[in-house]
Amino acid sequence: MQYGVHLPQLGRTADRRTLIEWAEEADRLGLHSGWVSDHVAWPREIESKYPYTDDGSFPGGFDMPWLDPLGTLMFVAARTERLKLGTTVLILGYRPPVLTAKFWASLDVLSEGRTLLGVGVGWMKEEFDVLGMPYDHRGARGDEQLAVFDRLFSDGNPSFDGRFYQFPEIGFSPKPVQSPVPIWVGGNSDAAFRRTARYGHCFHAAFQKRGTVVEEWAAVRAACEAIGRDPGEVELSIRLYLDPDARMEPAKSIQGSADQMAATVADWAAIGVDHILVDVVAGGGPQGRLDALRSFMTDVAPRS
Repeated sequence: MQYGVHLPQLGRTADRRTLIEWAEEADRLGLHSGWVSDHVAWPREIESKYPYTDDGSFPGGFDMPWLDPLGTLMFVAARTERLKLGTTVLILGYRPPVLTAKFWASLDVLSEGRTLLGVGVGWMKEEFDVLGMPYDHRGARGDEQLAVFDRLFSDGNPSFDGRFYQFPEIGFSPKPVQSPVPIWVGGNSDAAFRRTARYGHCFHAAFQKRGTVVEEWAAVRAACEAIGRDPGEVELSIRLYLDPDARMEPAKSIQGSADQMAATVADWAAIGVDHILVDVVAGGGPQGRLDALRSFMTDVAPRS
């Protein structure tokens, strides 16, 4: 099993010193990857429903500090040597695709090929509106953005003439170190499953119960077969809480003693999960959460 950790990119302790300490310690502990989430601005009133809670509420706040995900990854790249750098997930429609591609290629070059491009199409219409970006057809737009990325990352003199995006032949250099850049697709819809089959290297589920992930994973594999792709080419990731004190919903967490945590990891591995991304929930502020991560990587991770 590979393990990733959500970096302290948001909340009251999202600062330079904390981020450096976490990134460097994650690198030292041998974690596979460090991750950030994508929000830019919080409207005070939100009617859109978050898809990963039962009541549709988002577990964040109007005034929560939230560092820019792309800038944060560039910062972390300069402080680490082995840690892969991912987005969970980058909302495709928040930014113009050529601009996003330029940033990602730059990050991949400067990190020497350590990026994992986690993507989704978003859920908060109000944030799209604030950013002046279209919310309509966001799934189709997201698919076309991925096609733009592929063209820019692989063609010597790329051009594009799509339904939503067009540009003439341009110079686009440097290319990413990785070819292809790994694409991890988030979402819980049929369109997300098809997007994974067409573009993805990993299906990245988040805060879902095991039975739900089993159903979604079967749908992803069926979508691969429908287009003649080998389902074995796609991996499965789950984002969960690392919660030693059992504060969060058990079905969406790794909780309890080291033995209990190891059993939970084994249950996820049994349904095909290759990678677990943990959001650490523990008392004692950033140091308490970092201690919980150290204990997990010392006492639990070696068993899987």
